[in-house]
Amino acid sequence: MAMPQDAGPELDDAALLAATARGDRAAACRLTDRLLPVVYAHAVRLLGDAAEAEDVAQEAMLRLWRVAPEWRAGEAKVTTWLYRVTANLCIDRQRRTARPGPGGALALDRVPEPADTRPGAEAALQETARAEALQAALATLPPRQRQAVVLRHIEGLGNAEIARIMEIGPEAVESLTARGKRALARSLSGRRDALGYRDE
Repeated sequence: MAMPQDAGPELDDAALLAATARGDRAAACRLTDRLLPVVYAHAVRLLGDAAEAEDVAQEAMLRLWRVAPEWRAGEAKVTTWLYRVTANLCIDRQRRTARPGPGGALALDRVPEPADTRPGAEAALQETARAEALQAALATLPPRQRQAVVLRHIEGLGNAEIARIMEIGPEAVESLTARGKRALARSLSGRRDALGYRDE
């Protein structure tokens, strides 16, 4: 039976996943194109290592394909499930490799894309320095704080969604993000001028 190849970009993640479970390759490709960059970016933020993040992202997507036939739409968002799986894979990987301190993996192969319309090399270097400083500061946080801060302040998710992803209450999310944000501010405070931040 032919699947609707043209079922369009209006399909949500759960609908694409259901189509994938029925063998629709176009739906699988569309879902991969949509979700793989999100999963990879999240893993990079949690691990600070592009190569390891790539492995985690691929494994998370493989697990999604495996659960596709049993997926029950409406119970959870696909992205919520994926964020949780990605975070768990990152935590497992960190436990296995146990690299203490922030100096672990380097963000050079994760440096932001070339600055297209930026005013020049100096601004691009400053953006790179800021991204690396943020990644180094994130690496100093305990894993749960880091995950909460990344989900809230980088991924832009609300507390209720983060609570579902992390399987904790909203109050615990608020506490983790507040403590993480304070720790980041302390970590970066001595570098404001060097990073080009000016007090308002």
